[in-house]
Amino acid sequence: MNHQLWDSYRGKIKTKKGGWKIGEKVDSHGYDLINELMTGYTYMQVIVLNATGKMVSLNLSKWLEAVHISMSWPDPRIWCNRIGALAGTVNVNAVTASSIGNMAADSRAYGSLPLLEGVQLIQSAICALNKGVDINEFVDIELEKHGGKPYLMGFARPIAKGDERVSIMDIMAKELGFTEGEHLTAAYKIDKILFSKFGETINLNGYVSAFMSDQGFNPEEIYRIFTSVTISGVTACYVDTHERLNGAFSPLHVNDILYSGKGPKSLV
Repeated sequence: MNHQLWDSYRGKIKTKKGGWKIGEKVDSHGYDLINELMTGYTYMQVIVLNATGKMVSLNLSKWLEAVHISMSWPDPRIWCNRIGALAGTVNVNAVTASSIGNMAADSRAYGSLPLLEGVQLIQSAICALNKGVDINEFVDIELEKHGGKPYLMGFARPIAKGDERVSIMDIMAKELGFTEGEHLTAAYKIDKILFSKFGETINLNGYVSAFMSDQGFNPEEIYRIFTSVTISGVTACYVDTHERLNGAFSPLHVNDILYSGKGPKSLV
């Protein structure tokens, strides 16, 4: 056990991120939060700064804001939103409801976690290509991991085919001055291969993973940037049910449940 390291932190709080100098200013990653960040930067730029220590351009912050909008839908059928809706119908407060719904979205199917795996996939593709592996060979190797099915993270969707958000974000990226980098180029090649074999295409996760990789971010940084990407939709669904009669969201009768287990036991 490294007692010396622990002793160096004893009685003091050390941080490289910033802090509040009472009566003077608030430091944040080398920026004056009140006199610089509040007046000259966007909230999305500060989100990325706090998540990665990097200050991104205004144009990238606009792109990221649009992605956040596109990934937080006020639809109570989505399970993280359903949690917010259920919380609203039993009078849980807004912060709790939104937080637990956002936590539930930390899954492989929806939310920020798929981005972590999506980035790992596309960045591993670039590493393979740089070593001389053909893109078709790379896809075949990945398909074998999933029993030959097109379950590559960032490609295909469980319900619908295609993703209408990809083209919109791509147009916006070009309008903001971004060019197609090596990760996005590779992602589109994978997209063509999967479409020819399975009729499946790149989804927003795959597009964002590749685009953000081209901006120089690693998997963990991208995951952190999108920590609260679903929370707005959760809040909307919470508000919807909170304004109704208690228990009025998705109520069930006892006979709505088909029980097929063992019959009741006698207590005598």
